[in-house]
Amino acid sequence: MASNPNLVQYIADQMARAGEITYKKMFGEYGLYCNGKFFAMVCDDRLLFKPTEGGRALLGTPILQLPYPSAKPCFYIEDVDNHELLVALTKVTCQELPEAKRKK
Repeated sequence: MASNPNLVQYIADQMARAGEITYKKMFGEYGLYCNGKFFAMVCDDRLLFKPTEGGRALLGTPILQLPYPSAKPCFYIEDVDNHELLVALTKVTCQELPEAKRKK
């Protein structure tokens, strides 16, 4: 099931204080980027963050879900209305993820 583009825009707006939030459509779903770094996705209208130690510390006991079959588990964020949490989680996640590889 493809995610609702209006929900993706809403989520991106909720995270806006974390940096430049953009998204790309990928196979009917969406990848989220902060300052060019891929850090989360919206799949089947679910917000899923890449797992990091900082994210785990911030969330306490995160709910893990698969974005799609055979994928690695991600942190499922149910409350997309909590912009303070989304900003903090975006910042801490992106600090731990490696820089994006430059295309040649």
